[in-house]
Amino acid sequence: MKAWEPWHDKAFGFVVRADTEEQARLLAHSESGDETPWRKDTGPWLDPDQSTCEELTANGEAEVVIRDFAAA
Repeated sequence: MKAWEPWHDKAFGFVVRADTEEQARLLAHSESGDETPWRKDTGPWLDPDQSTCEELTANGEAEVVIRDFAAA
């Protein structure tokens, strides 16, 4: 079963402020929903094969960073 199936009661994205990628992943993991298994030392937010982590800077064009939308 994939982490985001079924889609309800789950977080699909985060924008966090952190000093390192590891800290950013831990922050997202700590605020996750049912996409994170009961065993709290593993999950999609800690796994680079299941989620991405990218540094955002003020450089570049204006854009929406995240829109987490799910219609039922």
